[in-house]
Amino acid sequence: MKFFARPGKTNHITPLRATAGALVVLAASAGLTAANSAPDPEPAAKKTADWNSSAYRGSVQVVRAQDEKTAAKDKTLEGVVFEDSNKNSKQDANEPGLPNVTVSNSRDVVTTDGQGRYELPAFENMTVFVTQPRGFQVPVDENNVAQFSYIHLPEGSPKLKYGGIAPTGELPEAVNFPLTRSAATQSPNQSCAIGADVQTYNQKEVEYARKGAFADLAARTDYTGCGALFIGDLVGNDLSLFAQTRELTSMLNGPARFLPGNHDIDFDSLDGVHEFDTYRAQFGPEYYSYDTGKTHVVALSTIEYPTKVPAKRSDYTYQLGKQQLEWLRADIAKVPKNKAIVLAGHSPLLEFFFNDEHTTKEVKDIYKILKGREVVSLGGHTHMSENLRKGDLMKGWLDEVGEAGLPFTHLTVPAVAGQWYGGRVTETGYPTSLQQDGTPPGILTLDIKNTKITERFTPTGADESDQMAVGLNTPAYRDWYEENVDKEYGTIAPLKNPLSVSREDLAKDTWLTTNVWMGSTGSKVEVSIDGQDPVKSTRTQSLTGETARTGAKYSDPVAIAEQFVYGGGLPEKTSHLWRLELPNDLKTGSHTAEVTTTDVHGRSFTDKLNFEVTD
Repeated sequence: MKFFARPGKTNHITPLRATAGALVVLAASAGLTAANSAPDPEPAAKKTADWNSSAYRGSVQVVRAQDEKTAAKDKTLEGVVFEDSNKNSKQDANEPGLPNVTVSNSRDVVTTDGQGRYELPAFENMTVFVTQPRGFQVPVDENNVAQFSYIHLPEGSPKLKYGGIAPTGELPEAVNFPLTRSAATQSPNQSCAIGADVQTYNQKEVEYARKGAFADLAARTDYTGCGALFIGDLVGNDLSLFAQTRELTSMLNGPARFLPGNHDIDFDSLDGVHEFDTYRAQFGPEYYSYDTGKTHVVALSTIEYPTKVPAKRSDYTYQLGKQQLEWLRADIAKVPKNKAIVLAGHSPLLEFFFNDEHTTKEVKDIYKILKGREVVSLGGHTHMSENLRKGDLMKGWLDEVGEAGLPFTHLTVPAVAGQWYGGRVTETGYPTSLQQDGTPPGILTLDIKNTKITERFTPTGADESDQMAVGLNTPAYRDWYEENVDKEYGTIAPLKNPLSVSREDLAKDTWLTTNVWMGSTGSKVEVSIDGQDPVKSTRTQSLTGETARTGAKYSDPVAIAEQFVYGGGLPEKTSHLWRLELPNDLKTGSHTAEVTTTDVHGRSFTDKLNFEVTD
């Protein structure tokens, strides 16, 4: 089992920075232009009212029982979901309850009656939460963290290094959930920002995150309705940094929601019950759901720790557990068939890069529960991007999906931290931090129109038209790769003249490579050399049931040039690399290749690469 901790080869940082697309220039002195020539589909929302002046600040209303003895005997939790017209977080006499709203105790799922009332079985260590309905918004606190849950843990957590949950006392008389009407969540057009693996290990990295992805999000106003969902590994084992994560989300222009990852664990909790208590105290439920527009978002907790005692930090697995699976089945049963479903977890259900190593244990059950639904699945964890479409198949998935391949789109979200904040730090104060498939750090956005979901990747600090890296895979590059692949990355001398190829080497497989970071089945890449008619590039992975192709021939030379020299991972395989063999009869001298990629949604992006043929 792979343990995703910070690799030892990523800590070589010198002051400099490039946007993701400009890495071609920095690594290989190439010319570069980029343009988005197909604007449709656009982000769902471009302008909103100022968030800070319009945000619904508040909290869940907890009504304490006056008779503690009576409360202790009560095995049922009651409450009301109501419209908080005056936004004071209390149900006043003129504020009606809201019917048909889903409420859960993390196991049972009920809907409110005509007066907005609900009843749920109560048990020790439960988190009660409301599923935000379309057209309403739950309150947020001063850090924009969504407030929609209550923890019942009378005696509090066992003694934990990072505190866990303080004693909550006996069961309240009522837990009431305030909501306010929202045109933003009513709209069928939504933009949902997704951040994976913020994973800060220290204050220095907190500042990298602030100057990077969070500064980018602070400049945007398109996700006010759906908000931002951070899908695990919020910090890097030091849970005292949760406070800094909350401070970062105060920069956002929308509600912030979270999921726990394998680096957000109370590692001193070994009972398999309290391992996410400090997370829950800071951010809310381990798993939950909410509606926005015509979409139902399901946020899952996919990490189980420990698997045995005595435990190690790497002793976790990818699993929901019986109670969460029971909740998921009940939650989905209440969702109309005409809604799209976004299923998010820290670890992907299935993936290309690690193939059958990171499979969620209950993946077959999940597919069965979602059968016939319009679904997009999200995961993070692996610090890379993958865009796997319905019908895609790898040999390692056969037991889970059969010959028909994936039942719906699976997206692996690039990390906010990139390759653990490694690489060169640039003048904007953020590291290049290329990930182990060559993708730069950034934020994924789901643009949703009715039930059509379109993914959009924004590299940190870069323009959204920046969607690829173009380079040359030459015999000289492959020799350099093999000579250095086993050395410490960050100490390797650069390849000389990476965009130059001899006439002799042209006859020995020289490819123009295009790493399309969100490329997928259905994407195409065309290359025009010196203004000639475009020629189609070939994808290195067909995803038709093969195993992963790996090694120098299938690597991204742009990313390798960056990571060998400045520190990072090993982009020796990826599901989104295309290559075109250069003609043997190219004339001596300078040449220009114009690369156009068209994604599965019909959007086109253009990049240019200047290279040289020598005698």
